Amino acid sequence: MSSDIQDRIKSEVTGSPVVLFMKGTKESPQCGFSAQVTQVLGAYGVAFKDIDVLADWDIREGIKEFSNWPTIPQLYVNGEFIGGCDITMELHRKGNLEEILDRAKG
Repeated sequence: MSSDIQDRIKSEVTGSPVVLFMKGTKESPQCGFSAQVTQVLGAYGVAFKDIDVLADWDIREGIKEFSNWPTIPQLYVNGEFIGGCDITMELHRKGNLEEILDRAKG
């Protein structure tokens, strides 16, 4: 994977407090997993940047290498990889996601 793509991804991840690499957009998710994470973030009232991996093949493949995580969506808070759909939903169920998202507001 080219360092240009990795640099672009790093710039996106660190450029906003909460970033979601997803299939589709927050207004129109293109997969159920992306929709679930979007809904949970919406429930917390968190503003987040959505990046549609379907619109850019290099980003779609590059993000998997960047995070060493094979699936989309991928949630980042303050530049830190939080996880995919399963991890995000588990954090939500356990009540830990709010604390993580609060750090992004601070």
